[in-house]
Amino acid sequence: MQIEFLKVLKPSDVAVSSARTCYFPNGLVKVEDSENWARKDDLLKSIFKSGHHTTMQHTQITMLINGMSRHLIWRLLHSHSFYNSEQVSQRYAKMKLENFVYPKNSDKQEWQKFYGDKFNDYEKLIEILTPYIKQKLPKFKKKEAKKKAQEMARYILPVGMSAYLYHSVNVITLLRYISVAQHLPEAREEAMEFAKLIEKKLLELDSSLAPLIEYAKKTKPTFPKNDLTNIKKKLNIKDECVKVFDIVQPLDYEINENYGDILRNSQMFYDGAVLGGFSSYMKLSLSADAQNQRHRRSFAIRPKINLNRDFYIPPIIKANKEALKIYEKANINSYDFIEQQIKKIDFSEAIYGLLNSHNIEIIERNDFSSFHHKAQMRLCLNAQEEIFDITYAQVEGLRELNVKNIDKFLPPCSIRAKLNLKPICPEGNRFCGVKVWKLDFKEIKYK
Repeated sequence: MQIEFLKVLKPSDVAVSSARTCYFPNGLVKVEDSENWARKDDLLKSIFKSGHHTTMQHTQITMLINGMSRHLIWRLLHSHSFYNSEQVSQRYAKMKLENFVYPKNSDKQEWQKFYGDKFNDYEKLIEILTPYIKQKLPKFKKKEAKKKAQEMARYILPVGMSAYLYHSVNVITLLRYISVAQHLPEAREEAMEFAKLIEKKLLELDSSLAPLIEYAKKTKPTFPKNDLTNIKKKLNIKDECVKVFDIVQPLDYEINENYGDILRNSQMFYDGAVLGGFSSYMKLSLSADAQNQRHRRSFAIRPKINLNRDFYIPPIIKANKEALKIYEKANINSYDFIEQQIKKIDFSEAIYGLLNSHNIEIIERNDFSSFHHKAQMRLCLNAQEEIFDITYAQVEGLRELNVKNIDKFLPPCSIRAKLNLKPICPEGNRFCGVKVWKLDFKEIKYK
């Protein structure tokens, strides 16, 4: 794994200068005024140990990360709300065989064979699905058939596949990464490697952060024991993939340009929508949740991985016998392989053999303002099919319960058409080809 920090001011200088400014009567304390200030390190430790961490959130670190597993990105980097990321897409970029993470203390030859077999299955699916999908696409979209095939084939790639990304967080979040790394339920060794790289880079950037890093390393956080069994029993959940519950009706609010414009000013001017909300039980694949968790104001609990043999099958693969045979065999082989590996290496490491298709269960909480944004993004026909279906099911559940403004939970083009905003479709040359804004909600189906 490799990490590079983009150049920033020293976090300790910024933190101390901002803290001093709070009590300084003669104007702003400039960053350069704290660089060689005699009491800098003492004040930094004092404000940190007293929990005044906002002073350390002014420094945003942008990292260029290469070689981190998809699973660790899901479990650590994107499991909270204090980040921004742009990473290589498995939907649109063709994956490469050499981009895999190998578990510590594993038999590399065994894993090379496993990864190689799954990658061959991935390529076979692309080959089978490309002409099949091409027949079903409208003329102006046929050139995208291979990318659509890649999108479906990626479900049988293992979560041990690595990625590269831009990732931006503040200093406190970096310290939290260092703190929680050794307590993750999966990919723990890789997380600790990441934590050591962060420590090294932070000290190269600013040696004054050393006592803060040592504090983070000595903390003992615990991973939450999120057992969903009792929740499912209470909600009488059996075969459902989505169920909404614990609904709090919002105060009156208006769907206006704050919601329809691309600036999403509803995130700046809060209205009655934020005072209402709901929870959702959701069963979805690791692949879909990797997209789902990018909605950082849709908070969710994500329990430890359960190795029950439950995996998602995309409808287009279900409809193709040749593709389905490869897909099902790949998933069964994955579970067999992991069970064999658990006898040799820690479960935390064997988890890299899981496929993107593996189903997990989460509980998510949304306020209605945040969910309006999520619904618009994920009800767009350019969205990933599985997350489209899940979001659609959430909206259907809310419609059945007569939530206020539920008729406005629509794709972006439908909202913009109602508000007379131009262009109606904001996607430009990525327009899906369907005039969704002319359809009733029940007519909006993934193509």
